[in-house]
Amino acid sequence: MTTLSSSLSSEPLTREECQRHLEEAVVARVLLSLRGLPAALPARIEFVEPEHLVISSRENAVLLAARRGDVISIQIDGLDADDVIWSVTATGIAAWISPDELESDRIRRLASAGATTVFLPLTVVTGQREH
Repeated sequence: MTTLSSSLSSEPLTREECQRHLEEAVVARVLLSLRGLPAALPARIEFVEPEHLVISSRENAVLLAARRGDVISIQIDGLDADDVIWSVTATGIAAWISPDELESDRIRRLASAGATTVFLPLTVVTGQREH
């Protein structure tokens, strides 16, 4: 009997493919340490430059991580039209940004509704697809 894990094979995505997925994404999970334990918190994202994301979240832990300048990651998953699963993770040093500094109307609206806005440079970007 063949198990699902043995029938799947992974193939790395290029940085350009990862960035394309990040550019198309709207929601993500923010991966950070919360009281010494790993946490995955929901957030909205917007690709603002080739190497940066803006994250908006109502989670206080995301604001605290950004104000401390913590290293955080965001992670997104998806399914291509040909039923291929892909996953992308981007990591960088978070920085809090004022809603006044935002150029995106969508993110500015979220910030005005009480979401925290965080700037994340894409220092490390990795991804893979499962066949």
